Order: sequence, then structure tokens, then C-alpha cells
Amino acid sequence: MDIPSHDPVACPVDAKGGRRLAGFSLLEMMMVVMLILIVVSIAQPIYHTAMLRAREAVLADDLYTLRYLLDRFTVDMGRSPRHLEELVEKGYLTRLPADPITGSNQTWQEVQEKAPPSPTQDYLGIADIDSGSDAISLGGTPYNIW
Repeated sequence: MDIPSHDPVACPVDAKGGRRLAGFSLLEMMMVVMLILIVVSIAQPIYHTAMLRAREAVLADDLYTLRYLLDRFTVDMGRSPRHLEELVEKGYLTRLPADPITGSNQTWQEVQEKAPPSPTQDYLGIADIDSGSDAISLGGTPYNIW
């Protein structure tokens, strides 16, 4: 009959000579959890700021595109659009983009003209477009005046 050898690597022996179970102590687990919490508490604000910067970049690009298409529509048609959906109806846009700050395509603020651009136009069309959000950007300006 073979007697199993006492392998110190497979089954460690404590200071009193008795066997101890392999695994992690509560103190070791608490230290690992604390390190993870510290890393998460540092990374969370950085992640939040990066996501906000990305939304701001999308907003700036959307505003540039919408303003360009408003000007192009006015030149092509000889009149200003009555509403933003007219850009979609006439094929200038496939769909109205969502405002990345508010998350909705219904919150765009249409800035009306002060006077019709031509004598044949009997209504005040859209002169400019702004975000519908009252939030403040990372640069300190409200999104609705970009």
C-alpha cells in the first residue's frame, strides 16, 4: 500500500505543521476588491467626460450639416424651408438626425427668419437651427446657442 507523499506545493502546511486549505483569505479578497473599486472610481469620471466630448462632436457635426443643407435648400429652391421635415421630403436628408444631447429628433430649435429672403416668399422660413438642450457644454456655453 502506497502512502501519499506530502507535497508542500499541492497542499501547503501552516506554521504549526497542520494542513491548510488552498484558496484566498478574506483579507486578500478585500484588498483585491478595494483595488478594483479605486480603479473604477478613477476611470468613471474619465469615461463620462469622454462620452460627453463624443456627443458634443456629433452635435457640432450635425449642426454644421443641417445649416449647410438649409443654405443649399434656400439656394436651390429660391425659398427657405417651412420646417425641418421639408429637408427630408425634398431628399436633402434621408432622415432627421437625433440631437445627441437630448436624444430626440423632435427637440431641434428652428430659428425663424426675420424677413422673407425673396418677395415671392410669403412666410417666414427657417434661417438657422439650434440644439434643444438647455445643458451647459464642457466649454461653458449652453448647447442651444452653438
